[in-house]
Amino acid sequence: MTETLHTEILVIGWGKAGKTLAGALGRDGRSVTLVEQAADMVGGTCINIGCVPTKALVHSAEVRREEDEASAYFRRAVDRRDTLIDRLNAANRAILEPVDRVRLVVGAAAHFTAPRRVRVVGGAEELDITADRVVVNTGALPRALDVPGADGPRVHDSTTIQHVDPFPARLAIVGAGPVALEFASMFAQFGSEVTLLERGERILRGEDEDVADSVGEALADLGVRVLTRAATTAIDDTGSEVVVRTGAGDVAADAVLVAVGRVPATDGLGLAAAGIAVGERGEVVVDDLLRASAEGVWAVGDVNGGPQQTYVSYDDHRIVLSQLTGEGNRSRADRVAVPTTVFTTPPLGRVGLSEAEAAREGRRVDVYAKPVAGIAAMPRPKTLGETHGLIKFVVDPETDEVLGAALHTVDAQELINLVALAMRTGTTRSQLRDGIWTHPSSTEALNEVLLSTRA
Repeated sequence: MTETLHTEILVIGWGKAGKTLAGALGRDGRSVTLVEQAADMVGGTCINIGCVPTKALVHSAEVRREEDEASAYFRRAVDRRDTLIDRLNAANRAILEPVDRVRLVVGAAAHFTAPRRVRVVGGAEELDITADRVVVNTGALPRALDVPGADGPRVHDSTTIQHVDPFPARLAIVGAGPVALEFASMFAQFGSEVTLLERGERILRGEDEDVADSVGEALADLGVRVLTRAATTAIDDTGSEVVVRTGAGDVAADAVLVAVGRVPATDGLGLAAAGIAVGERGEVVVDDLLRASAEGVWAVGDVNGGPQQTYVSYDDHRIVLSQLTGEGNRSRADRVAVPTTVFTTPPLGRVGLSEAEAAREGRRVDVYAKPVAGIAAMPRPKTLGETHGLIKFVVDPETDEVLGAALHTVDAQELINLVALAMRTGTTRSQLRDGIWTHPSSTEALNEVLLSTRA
């Protein structure tokens, strides 16, 4: 049976930008149809398989005691994770279900059949939708590893590893980016012997070497073994174990996590039928207003090839909402000092230029840096028993402007937001240095680290 429907706004995908747009436009009186193909993805990647569930597991791993048996403790942590995500999933439904102008279509896949015309298929039911405007919000998926054996039953991606069973006494992780590092740190604290396989010369190739070394030292003290120049060539399941073949030798494990990035989820959307151009990575090509090549179509969130961060997706919704209901004066070009955090133990916050990037641009900079263990004015890490880390600032010597920072320390996920705000508002290095901060707090590090340049 095929039903037809016309809607003012069609949103494909229940991610952060899509759901927020749908709610705002529905409450504004627009007719909105929101399509999500998977019932367990209501609310999007972040709350179901990404940011929130993984950080819940990170916390559980960090508070595990030595006497807690690894396998049983992990199962309890997963149960807590699942209970939390069920609540959040239900809460996301509850936010939109009362909005009369929003029609929710869950459990159905969508694909374009013509410009701004989409067929939605769920079992034997079909819905042909025409829309005045379409917002593509389908997110991203884990990148597959193109080697023999990478599709084996004991090879996981960042989603399936969260429910790995049995718990792996030995875990091999292919990749050394943010996702790989978070899971390495997490599973080491759950009790796994973790081996991280990096095909390049070091982890965190986008970071300054001293920052990457700081993260590496913290991982090593958790028991994580890092193999570099270890490109994976094959994965063999012997029945009793799984063996990762690499350029640096073979690594035997009980499970393998492949964490080599994420790719925009555009396969099967039929974008060509709608005249929507895609880039080399499969992303929907957009301009700074997030407009796709087809008239009346926008792409928001991870699918548009921008930074794969929930808070960036949230800002995407503001850019599109401004065009549909406001003055249309928001743009991606407005974004300044957007921070990121890698949730290792301790976390690594980053914003702006690194020292190496400044050098490549030919900029003369002052560098303010100090190991966390040596910051006398910052006792909080010592009170928490976690003194790994490095705090580093890159500063313009003429204007005293903060150009960038890397904060590998407890509370980095909060402190980096303060630094980002300082960069956006023109707060100088001296003002941060001379600030009056609560005690004991991680913010106090600014009083000492920003006092004198690195020798």
